[in-house]
Amino acid sequence: MRPFDRSPNQTKIIMKRHILPGLVALLAAPLLAADVSPKADVKNAAAALGSQTNYAWRATVEVPADSPFKPGPTDGKTEKGGYLMLSFNFGDNTTEAVTKGTNGAVKTDDGWKTLAEALKDNGDGGFNPTMFIARMVQNYRVPAVEAASLADAAKELKKDTNSISGDLTEVGAKELLSFRRRGNGGDGPTVTNPKGSVKFWVKDGKLVKYQYHVQGTVSFNGNDRDVDRTTTVEIKDVNSTKIEVPAEAKKKLE
Repeated sequence: MRPFDRSPNQTKIIMKRHILPGLVALLAAPLLAADVSPKADVKNAAAALGSQTNYAWRATVEVPADSPFKPGPTDGKTEKGGYLMLSFNFGDNTTEAVTKGTNGAVKTDDGWKTLAEALKDNGDGGFNPTMFIARMVQNYRVPAVEAASLADAAKELKKDTNSISGDLTEVGAKELLSFRRRGNGGDGPTVTNPKGSVKFWVKDGKLVKYQYHVQGTVSFNGNDRDVDRTTTVEIKDVNSTKIEVPAEAKKKLE
């Protein structure tokens, strides 16, 4: 049948079969593209990092020059479904910790202790560094997990040439300022005027670095302290990280 021999109804059928699907696809394309938001990019990149066999990182913290407490870097190594090793640096002192699943252990002057052992109050009423480290280990989130959480805590993320960044919500900034103490029992610190920002660097679909800055006033046991802290986490040695856990530490994880 020649084109000019078709009836009007036949022409309509042909349009429905061949032209309309194409129009639908063209109209849907911008909508599908809009779904890939900067926040989704970050979360996908974090998930891609978390799916790797292993990786390492270094987290550094910047505080004002007059701050009474200046933490050193934290080095970490993790393997998928296996061990997480942490090394906390405070001045000239380094404390190691290791976890696997829900079990964890901290190295002390008296040897390796489980987290439960390390969290026991020594009864002297003063600052207990072992307990402090144990709580940090309990609350620690590896970069793939922390980055996704930070993306969720952002009001809105925007992409530029090299990075993806945005401001944190008040709730997100408050949680970071309180060192995620919620759920640990007891009274946590009171945080006022919390604010912050976050920035991510993604390369080839994988997270390679992120940074967050928080400010606010933290009150604990009646003492107010202004906090201004910038934390930078750099990912390295993806799929080439070697983890060697001391035998004594492994026993504590059994």
